[in-house]
Amino acid sequence: FPFGRRLPCDIYWHGVSFHDNNIFSGQVNKFPGMLETVRKITLSRAMRIMQDLFPLEYNFYPRSWILPEELPLFVAEVRMMKDNNPSWKPTFIVKPDGGCQGDGIYLIKDPSDIRLTGSIQSRPAVVQEYICKPLLVDKLKFDIRLYVLLKSLEPLEIYIAKDGLSRFCTEPYQEPTLKNLHQVFMHLTNYSLNIHSGNFIHSDSVNTGSKRTFSSILCRLSSKGADVKKLWSDIISLVIKTIIALTPELKVYYQSDIPAGKPGPTCFQILGFDILLMKNLKPVLLEVNANPSMRIEHEKELSPGVFENVPSRVDEEVKVAVIRDTLRLMDPQKKKKKDTQPVSPCLGLEASREAGEYPGFPHLPSVILCCRCQSWEQAGPGAGEELPDAVGGAEAALPSLCLKQVFPKYAKQFSYLRLVDRVAALFIRFLGVKGTTKLGPTGFRTFIRNCKLSNSNFSMAAVDILYIDITRRWNSMGIDHKESRMCLQAFVEAFFCLAQRKYKSRPLHEQVALLIEQCECRLAALQGPRLLWGCG
Repeated sequence: FPFGRRLPCDIYWHGVSFHDNNIFSGQVNKFPGMLETVRKITLSRAMRIMQDLFPLEYNFYPRSWILPEELPLFVAEVRMMKDNNPSWKPTFIVKPDGGCQGDGIYLIKDPSDIRLTGSIQSRPAVVQEYICKPLLVDKLKFDIRLYVLLKSLEPLEIYIAKDGLSRFCTEPYQEPTLKNLHQVFMHLTNYSLNIHSGNFIHSDSVNTGSKRTFSSILCRLSSKGADVKKLWSDIISLVIKTIIALTPELKVYYQSDIPAGKPGPTCFQILGFDILLMKNLKPVLLEVNANPSMRIEHEKELSPGVFENVPSRVDEEVKVAVIRDTLRLMDPQKKKKKDTQPVSPCLGLEASREAGEYPGFPHLPSVILCCRCQSWEQAGPGAGEELPDAVGGAEAALPSLCLKQVFPKYAKQFSYLRLVDRVAALFIRFLGVKGTTKLGPTGFRTFIRNCKLSNSNFSMAAVDILYIDITRRWNSMGIDHKESRMCLQAFVEAFFCLAQRKYKSRPLHEQVALLIEQCECRLAALQGPRLLWGCG
C-alpha cells in the first residue's frame, strides 16, 4: 500500500527500514536500528568488544581499525608487527562505512597508501587485514551469501537458510601484489562489480557460472573428501556468535521505538551474511547486510542500450524459498491453526526424503508425508525439528522449511557469550526517559549508587570524571560532536573499566561476569523492599 493504509495489517513488508511507514500493531520485517547496527564501523566495534572478552571464540572476524580516529594506532601496530616479523608482507582492505555493492573499496600494502585526501574525514571507513589465501574453485575467488532470519529478539530466535549463493570473481585469483592490487575482478567478489566484467557468466545451471548455489559448492567439496558437516557447524557457530554481538545494540534501539508495556508491532528481519572460506575451510565473516537483495532476475543487453529482465534460476531457487518460509514462520494464524486442527492417528504413511535437506548431510532425518491426511511427521535421528504445520490443503503441499532453527536450539553452547546483553539490560534500566538511546550523567550516577560501586578509593567525583572522559571521546567519533550523553558502547567501556578496577588479576570475561552478578544482586535486593512496600 504505497500511500498508506488505515486498517491494521498482519505483516508489514518494508523496503529499507523500520521507519518506512507508521506501524502500530502486527509484525514488521525490519528491526529498529538494524541499519545502523550492521554498518561496518558499528559492526567492527561490536565484534571488537566480543574479541576482547572471548578472543578465541571470535577469531572469525578480521583484525580491524576504524578510520580516521584509529589511523595512528593502525600505523603503529603495523610497524610493530613488521619489526617483530620482517618477512610479514600484509595486505589490507579499506571499506567505507556507509558503502555498499563494492563502492569505494580498495586494497593497500602499507598504511601510507590510505587515501586521506578529502573523503576520509567526511566518509569514515574500516581497514581490515585482507584474507590472502581464500579457497578457490575453478581458480576463482568466491564468497557465500547466506540468509539468516532473526525471528525474535526477546527471546532470541535465529534461523539459517539451508542453501545460499556463491558469488564468484571473474578473473583467476593471484595473491595480492603491487601490480594486481587494483584488479577488482580478481579480488572483490561483489556481484554488482563483477556483473560489469566481460568474463561474467550467466548460467541456466545452479552448478556453473559466476553465481551458483552454495549447495553445489558443498557437493563439490564433499566429493573431494572435505568435512562439510564441520564446515556447516562452523558457519552456524559464526552466525550465532555474530547475532549475539549485535543484540545488545538492537535491544537499545528496540526499547526506544517500541517501549515495554505499550501496544506496538513485533519485528523480524532477513539478514544477508557475507562469508569467505579460507583455504583450510575456516569461514570468515566479511559483513552483514540489513537489506540483502531479493531480486530474482538480471538485466540482459539485447542491443546497445536496450535491456530486458531475464529470470535467474539460481536466485529464484534460493530467494523464493527464503521469503516463502519466512512468511510461513511468521504467519499470525499459524498458532491458531495448530490449536484448532485435530490430530488423528493415521496408518497411511509413506517415507519421502525431502530435496530441501542440507546438502552433503545424508544423516539428516527423512520426512514422512501421510498420503491420506497430508500431515507431516519426522523420522529418524533429530526428530522434533520444526516442520510445516500438520494441516491439509495448501500448507501440506508446500516443501519442507528451508529455514533451520539454530537458536534457541543450540542455546546451551552459546549462552556464556551473552555477557554484553546483560550489560545492555543494566544500561536500559537506567536510561530513565523512554524513547532515548543515550544515558545522561544523572542516570550513570544512579547506576553507580544503586549497585554500590563507589567507595573511598573510587569517589563520586572520580565517577563523574570517568563518565565525562569516556563520553567525550566516544561522541567525538560520531557525527554529533555536541552530544553530551553516553551511548551503549561507551557504557560498555566504562563497565569494563569498573570490572578491571574491582577484580584485578583475572581474565576480562571473568571480571565482567563478576561485576554483572554483583550489580544484578544489588538491584534485586533493592527492588525487593520496594515491591513489598508497594504491596503493603
